[in-house]
Amino acid sequence: MREFAHSLVINAPPAAVLDAFFDSESLAVWWQVSRSVCIPRPLGSYAVEWPPTEWRDEHLGRLGGAFHATVMEFTPGEEFFLADAYWLPPDGDPLGPMALEATCSLQGDGTLLHVRQSGCDPNSPRWLRYYDIISTGWMLALEALKTHLEDRWAK
Repeated sequence: MREFAHSLVINAPPAAVLDAFFDSESLAVWWQVSRSVCIPRPLGSYAVEWPPTEWRDEHLGRLGGAFHATVMEFTPGEEFFLADAYWLPPDGDPLGPMALEATCSLQGDGTLLHVRQSGCDPNSPRWLRYYDIISTGWMLALEALKTHLEDRWAK
C-alpha cells in the first residue's frame, strides 16, 4: 500500500500544532485552503477546499478541489485520526477511501509531529500518481506549517 509519512520538529506547543489542522485561519496560511470546516471531536466533519489549478496532470486532471473525512479520534495536544477520507478533484472521479493521522509528542523545547496519509489501489496509475503529487505537496505544506507556527510562537 502506498502512503505518505513524514516527521518534523516544530518549535511550538503540541496543542498549537494539532490545532493548526483544524483552525480555518491557520489552514489558509499553511495549507493554502480557500474554505474549511474542521471540527476537532469524534465524528466531527473534516472538510477543506483548494482553488483549482490551471495546470492539469495527465492522470489526475486539475489539482485543488476538496478533501473530506470524518474525525474518528481527537486527543488535544496529542493526536487525531481521520477515516473515510476522499479527495474530490475539480475534474474526474474522487479518490478514496483514505486515512489521515497526526501525532504530537514533546521533543526538547519543541513538538515532534508525525503525519501519515494512507489508502491506495496499488494497481491504479491514478492512485500511484496521486501519492507522487501529494508527497511533494505535503512536504511543502508541513514546512509552511513549521514556519507559520514558529513565527507565531517566537513572539
